[in-house]
Amino acid sequence: MTARKRQKAQARVRVRTRVKAAVIGGVVLLGLLASSWSTVWPYVMAAVLFVCIATVGWWLWRTDRIVRAQDRRWRRNDEVEAGRRTLAEVDAMTGTEFEELVAGLCRRDGCTEVRRVGGSHDNGADVLGRLPDGRTMVIQCKRYTPSSTIASRELRDLLGAKVHFRADLAVFVATTRFSRPSEEFAVEHGILAVHRDHLGLWNNGVPLASLEVVLSRCFIPESGVWSTVSDHARRWCSRW
Repeated sequence: MTARKRQKAQARVRVRTRVKAAVIGGVVLLGLLASSWSTVWPYVMAAVLFVCIATVGWWLWRTDRIVRAQDRRWRRNDEVEAGRRTLAEVDAMTGTEFEELVAGLCRRDGCTEVRRVGGSHDNGADVLGRLPDGRTMVIQCKRYTPSSTIASRELRDLLGAKVHFRADLAVFVATTRFSRPSEEFAVEHGILAVHRDHLGLWNNGVPLASLEVVLSRCFIPESGVWSTVSDHARRWCSRW
């Protein structure tokens, strides 16, 4: 106990010594400033003014970033709500209307140079554009009944369109599901296959870039085993 009390007493002495040193240093500094105030006051005032301006500038910059971020969120929510369609409404669309819907979703997600090119001489492409990261994309849109299936030959047509338009990414958007051979073909050739469930998520506000990231983890080898053990990714990639 005696040793512990001695240590506490020494600690209190050290604290008092440091406080005294700080007070003495402050008094000396104030004395020096007072004695040479006529010389140093412009520098002191300039330093204070600089700190004030920097503080105000930082506060304005931070406030502007917060306001801009909120504005972007509000605008995106407004765009999502304005363009939201139920899958039943999508099923009732014409092929051209469906292509316009997909083009609008691309624009909503920040894609540029988006244009619909579907028609009798579309060379296998319905929508062309550029992703936010600068990559070019070609999209094939198929509005089929929910009970139908996308065959692999249709993805082969899209692969030809990718080569024709020299696109970096090929996207197949369907209102139905893909057959097992078509899924394997999409994985083998790096085609982003967006089936009905994914379309519903995309239409409800999930960005295309997020779909691409998640779907890129969904590898379906010949054994039928998923390459990822993530339950979250598996739910996203689940098929009908």
